[in-house]
Amino acid sequence: MATPVTAQPREQAGPVRRFADLLYRKPTLYLSLLLIPPLLWFGVIYLGSLLGLLWQSFYTFDDFSMTVTPTLTLDNLRALFQPANFDIILRTLSMAVAVSVASALLAFPIAFYMALHTSGRTKAFFYIAVMLPMWASYIVKAYAWTLLLAQGGVAQWFIDQLGLRFLLESLLAIPGVGGSTLSTSHLGRFLVFVYIWLPFMILPIQAALERLPRSLLQASADLGARPAQTLRLVILPLAIPGIAAGSIFTFCLTLGDFIVPLLVGPPGFFIGNMVYAQQGSIGNLPMAAAFTLVPIVLVALYLSVVKRLGAFDAL
Repeated sequence: MATPVTAQPREQAGPVRRFADLLYRKPTLYLSLLLIPPLLWFGVIYLGSLLGLLWQSFYTFDDFSMTVTPTLTLDNLRALFQPANFDIILRTLSMAVAVSVASALLAFPIAFYMALHTSGRTKAFFYIAVMLPMWASYIVKAYAWTLLLAQGGVAQWFIDQLGLRFLLESLLAIPGVGGSTLSTSHLGRFLVFVYIWLPFMILPIQAALERLPRSLLQASADLGARPAQTLRLVILPLAIPGIAAGSIFTFCLTLGDFIVPLLVGPPGFFIGNMVYAQQGSIGNLPMAAAFTLVPIVLVALYLSVVKRLGAFDAL
């Protein structure tokens, strides 16, 4: 006859069992042990290295010896407000805002149709179609667009077939927008940015519209609202958090990009190009760190604005 197994007294339990009981009785300790390792990594490795980089923006760069000395100075920050450098900041900021606005205008109809008028395989097809460009290499897409926008390229041929060459020449003649061809103009650079970041705007808007209660649309129709009124007074206000969430990606990614400005558009630095040029070509790490501070400040201000629009709730 088998001997019955008796429960081990708690006072005789092993250290693992006693530690497990302690974590069970104190869930705050359990949560702390889970969070401490990633928080240490985030605080020490990520934020520590970032703060170390930004601290170097106060160092001094000797133009004669091409060396960095730990002598603290504010000259690098003052240099950001010089006309040439400030023009780079304004150019980058205006492009980031323009790309965000254009992406929202293009993404909203697509996201609206995906959320409210598709289901099953049709919705799956739209998901794949939206995310398919994201599966390709970013570098490959940027280089491909240089060929598409070149003189005699596909974009030029398509515009000629539609009879829009006069409109294109008028746009290219606008100061600050144009160039000799699309591939050497700010307009072409703008088109590439919108193409690359558009999926990051579509998906948050679609997710926000998916959460839209259908009863609100029915109530709006029952109260006699026309479709345009329902769109303007019901759907669009509830989609604003999704638009704001998508704009975080389009704004921040455009602000820090340096590959597209390098490959497409007229010669002219963006913030990312200046960081690369100052640190890589010249070795002026303090000035590169000073330029790095600019997008951090701009993104922080932008996040404070979109937070009021409910962007973080839609992420």
